[in-house]
Amino acid sequence: MDKKIDKLALVSVMLCFFAMGFVDLVGIASNYVKKDLGLNDATANIFPSLVFFWFLIFSVPTGVLMNKIGRKKTVLLSLAVTVVSLLLPAFGESFGLMLVSFSLLGIGNALMQTSLNPLVATVVRGGHLASTLTFGQFVKAIASFMAPYIAAWGATQAIPNFGLGWRVLFPIYLFIGMAASLMLLSTPIQEEENHTSDSEKSPTVAHQFAASFQLLGKPIVLLSFIGIMCHVGIDVGTNTTAPKILMERLGMTLDDAAFATSLYFIFRTIGCFTGSFFLRVVNNRLFFIISITMMALSMLGLFVGTSKLVLYTAIALVGYGNSNVFSLIFAQALQSVPEKQNEVSGLMIMGLFGGTVFPLFMGFASDAMGQAGAVLVMAVGVAYLFSYIRNVK
Repeated sequence: MDKKIDKLALVSVMLCFFAMGFVDLVGIASNYVKKDLGLNDATANIFPSLVFFWFLIFSVPTGVLMNKIGRKKTVLLSLAVTVVSLLLPAFGESFGLMLVSFSLLGIGNALMQTSLNPLVATVVRGGHLASTLTFGQFVKAIASFMAPYIAAWGATQAIPNFGLGWRVLFPIYLFIGMAASLMLLSTPIQEEENHTSDSEKSPTVAHQFAASFQLLGKPIVLLSFIGIMCHVGIDVGTNTTAPKILMERLGMTLDDAAFATSLYFIFRTIGCFTGSFFLRVVNNRLFFIISITMMALSMLGLFVGTSKLVLYTAIALVGYGNSNVFSLIFAQALQSVPEKQNEVSGLMIMGLFGGTVFPLFMGFASDAMGQAGAVLVMAVGVAYLFSYIRNVK
């Protein structure tokens, strides 16, 4: 019976990972908003930056909240916020409305990423945490690469979309988000009564905040935090910039160039799926080295490439290479302080703030020197990940 419950819980959690992937629609959506409202790169990049800004604000408080209400209830709260964010674009596409929608999407995703990964540790109960998290990233990536296709389909096809155009993406994901909420709500998941130690049974909120940030004093936690920032910065940066590179160098239209985002997530999906196997049988450090090397080659291709073959190859390389970086770094951090997994999770997800920092700098760099400038900013993140290799056990 317990095994059946565990399997049901795992399926439910994986559907939540699919809902977690909704946040990646911000890349292609920001390009369509830029086109619809006539924005420049720096202004359009506010949207992905705003989404990931909320990880800085809400990640650590979410770790504290999990100690109070539990991991499952926190994930349910995150799904509720996500559903509201997907509902708003049905009422229009003004700059202000899209800012509010993307902000709520970021808040919901900050809550979800902080609480869902520790919930996996509860469901799996030990063994193969990195590979299970990677499989979750595979499920998440399916939602990510579907988004550009759905948006382009809505923008170009004569379908009954109630005048939404590319925004038909939002109600489709809205219904899936509601399904994930209902399934998780009805699934029994047994959690520990307390996630804090016996000496901290009733800590104040201020004490929990202080204890969380004190963990950054541990070198592996701090280095992992920066690694997560770089991983997500490259992820969001490629998601947003790849179509712009194709438009700049190959003269593609946005609807055609949207395939670049899908190509990136297709190879991220393949990487997550194969990585969930490789991480069980291959030395983790070796696999990390291979992944970062692929990302370095992709930066070179994106910087100098002028043909479709070179650019598509570079996008595929960064998609596959970046697919398992999060799981490897996250697992290293969680296992380094096993008695403080909620707090460590909050700090690691706060590192997704890199999705705010990188696009802002990339927007300014691309306005100054074209999309090659944006690639240079991402290359800095790849260089840091090379320095993290020695921390992968």
